[in-house]
Amino acid sequence: MPKSITPPDAARPMRERILDAAETLLRRHGPAKTTVSDVARALQMSHANIYRHFESKAALQDAVAERWLDAVSAPLEAFVTKKGPAAKRLEGWVLALAKAKRRKILDDPELFAAYHAVAEAARDVVEHHLATLVRQVTTIIVDGVKQGEFKVKDAAQAARAVLSATVRFHHPHLVRASGGADTDSDIKAVMKLVIAGLKAGAA
Repeated sequence: MPKSITPPDAARPMRERILDAAETLLRRHGPAKTTVSDVARALQMSHANIYRHFESKAALQDAVAERWLDAVSAPLEAFVTKKGPAAKRLEGWVLALAKAKRRKILDDPELFAAYHAVAEAARDVVEHHLATLVRQVTTIIVDGVKQGEFKVKDAAQAARAVLSATVRFHHPHLVRASGGADTDSDIKAVMKLVIAGLKAGAA
């Protein structure tokens, strides 16, 4: 493997610089062939310095996956906190989630493949990400109930149903299988049915 990569920004916290380097190497070589020593060599430091921040290769790769997934979920908070009809916010949330996943595969398919492999192994990180998505959708649905838009007894259960109904649009494996095709029209059709169910009290 190359001994160095583009010099990191020294002003960035060391933990972020390590994650930047790990991300670059994961893109080039994949998770199986990327080691802690490779990351240390790329940053021109000892591997002991890496271990001060991450206790193992698995912990480092988990952190990379977590940062990637946080970059997907964080912008979705705008739909949770904004004012307006819950139905419109919920549809916008699903469209934004699907767009984020499509953008990942279209902009950098090699990195997407590496992240997908890392995320498959980082089950705790993935579960935390899914819990964040459920929380966001639950909050929107609760707002809809308060506003009189939705008739839902169990908002968390309804949120999980929304994610299940739209899974083909945002699950990494399915997004990759589709080649990142634009699915906005299909999402809107599915969400029309989902929202009708929420309004009718079907969930």
